[in-house]
Amino acid sequence: MFKLFLTQITNFGKVHMWGLKHLLFFTVLCAGLLIIFIITTNLIIYTETRTYIYDEEMDAPNALVALIPGAAIFSDGSLSSVFIDRVDMAITLYEAKKVSKILVSGDNSTDSHNEVNPVRIYLISKGIPDQDIFLDHAGFDTYSTMYRARDIFGISSVLITTQSFHLPRSVFIARQLGIKAFGVNANVGHIFFRNYLREMLANEKALLNLIFHRKPKYLGEKIPIN
Repeated sequence: MFKLFLTQITNFGKVHMWGLKHLLFFTVLCAGLLIIFIITTNLIIYTETRTYIYDEEMDAPNALVALIPGAAIFSDGSLSSVFIDRVDMAITLYEAKKVSKILVSGDNSTDSHNEVNPVRIYLISKGIPDQDIFLDHAGFDTYSTMYRARDIFGISSVLITTQSFHLPRSVFIARQLGIKAFGVNANVGHIFFRNYLREMLANEKALLNLIFHRKPKYLGEKIPIN
């Protein structure tokens, strides 16, 4: 009886070890595939967009609209440094007659959180005519911003003004959606390593959104800019 018990324990241990080995193999395989997916996605996005991104605004081609993606605002409604840099670049493009309209996109999901109206006030204070400013209150993420720019505002050509860490994803999404998009670097400092790290992970979400043709939460009536 005792020998039988020992035999059963030994066999159980062997089966258990076999299961652990396969579980470990499966875990390592999944981790490896995930790493490959992340690296491949980032390589695709960066290589596909680098020729459409400009560090100097005067090198960028003309377009109908300068598009300002949303960024953080403070509780008093003032713009964060990152946001101001994006807006100032759009103003530069407008004043250089590279664009004739400005589209501000951002999150206005609640009455207390409005990323777009403070930008409108800022633009007007800098001399931009109100009739040339358009607001997208439902730009909850970069994908929604580009999708709505095409389907709601009827944009066919655009200069996207944002920081270098955000430009590849923005331009890639817009071009995959059929917009003739270019990016203009709005770097004026205020950038940290975590911004680039976040983009490395956000790129995968962008690619999956495009593959599965995700529709934004809100669409609504068309507001053609042109």
